[in-house]
Amino acid sequence: MYPFYTRIAVILFLAITMASTQATSQTCTPQGDQTTSGTSNVWIAYLYQGINFDTYKGYVNRGSASNPAIDESFGGENVNFATNGCDIVTQEFSVRFKLTKTFADANYRFTAGGDDGYRLSIDGGNTWIINNWGEHGYTSSTYDVHLNGSVNLVLEYYERFGANRVTFNVETICVGDGDPTAYGTSNSWIGYLYQGQNFNMYRGYITRGSGSGMQFDENFGSSSGTFNTSNCSITTNDFSARFRTRATLSGSYQFTVGGDDGYRLSLDGGNTWIINRWQGQSYYVSNQTVNGLNGTYNIVLEYYENTGDNRLSFNMTQLTVLPVNLISFTATPNDANKTVLNWSAADAINFNHFMVQKSNDGLQFRDIAKVATQATNSVQNYTYTDVQPGGGKAWYRLAMVDKDGSVRYSTLVAVSIPLTGGFRIYPTVVESNQVFVECATKLNRAQVEWVDMNGRVLQSEKRSFTTGRQVLSVPPTASKTAGTYIVRITGDQGVQTRQHLIIR
Repeated sequence: MYPFYTRIAVILFLAITMASTQATSQTCTPQGDQTTSGTSNVWIAYLYQGINFDTYKGYVNRGSASNPAIDESFGGENVNFATNGCDIVTQEFSVRFKLTKTFADANYRFTAGGDDGYRLSIDGGNTWIINNWGEHGYTSSTYDVHLNGSVNLVLEYYERFGANRVTFNVETICVGDGDPTAYGTSNSWIGYLYQGQNFNMYRGYITRGSGSGMQFDENFGSSSGTFNTSNCSITTNDFSARFRTRATLSGSYQFTVGGDDGYRLSLDGGNTWIINRWQGQSYYVSNQTVNGLNGTYNIVLEYYENTGDNRLSFNMTQLTVLPVNLISFTATPNDANKTVLNWSAADAINFNHFMVQKSNDGLQFRDIAKVATQATNSVQNYTYTDVQPGGGKAWYRLAMVDKDGSVRYSTLVAVSIPLTGGFRIYPTVVESNQVFVECATKLNRAQVEWVDMNGRVLQSEKRSFTTGRQVLSVPPTASKTAGTYIVRITGDQGVQTRQHLIIR
């Protein structure tokens, strides 16, 4: 017979073993069917052990009748988290939240976040409007969309190890007013602006052009800021715009469009495009001559901006028929950084002369040289050298002048010359309240002065310049009084640039 203490130890061992065996033999039963969606802003969250929804353990509810927002950390790292069913261990697990919600007719911003992977669907999990399905610290993502009606929301999340957190929020955002299908008239464009590069969310409208002409040059503010419309603002690093105007045209016209990034122009309401440069790019100018126009045209100009600088410009010139045939026209920089223009023309019987014109923005041109021609049917070759092209990009065209004074313009040619002086200011003929400064190098603290022709300083300010193109506002005194003014930019090393501007 065993000693007394030995018998007690055996009894305790058997009791512990039996209790452990009974606990092990008890079966944990997960509750919930894994398919039903929550309602009334309350999600049903189905939890799984394993990061790929491997072993279903049970469900919990999140959200409230007043708000479906979620901010869940599941009790902490590597702990047991209770469900309606079985506990999960809070690493190597996954969750599928489901909610059916009815949305009023409005624009909405969804925000989802997670540590680790998360993704959000508004069509029951068929597609993902937010998808950051990877291992990372806590991040969040947003998506804007227009909704009207019932939506099946699915928010999925998984955690590998370490900290865990999943969040969700939805809010209404500003809705643009106006009718995006209406056209401007009397040389006025209506520009409809959208957040997103593919006309995703309508935010409001602006008007451009005037009774004197349809031309405009718009840079939508800074490269990463906000731009106000009639109703809502847009952020200027991911947006698109659709400008519409209706015009009666007769004869031949040259259309000129420039953009950074993509642009395209249509004369038939957007069915076909006479200019189409729908791609990411720095500012580029295209032109197209269209003959035989006769009637009223629905003109559509579309634009999108990805990241970086933004700019869209438009100009239109009616052409007259001249007794001259322009065969070719080229512009080439030479080794001395001068621009050599060459062209050939024939049939100049009643023709008077060529006027070489130059522009710093592809829209506003000034005369730089007059070139006479001979009255002959034969092909004549011409050349002109611009000995002071300045730095940066420049555009050239030929104004072809008949003996009766009528004018027709050539297509545009462009060249790029290094910025030898570091800066250039354009346009030199100003018809708005701003000009542009293009810089080859950064200038941290510069003195900018506007001076009239009597030597009086109208405005003086300190500012910094980055490389590339930026806006310089015309002071109110100058913008209200037409005339010639001098802009002087002075840095630490003295005067960087000095430019005469004519303000109309």
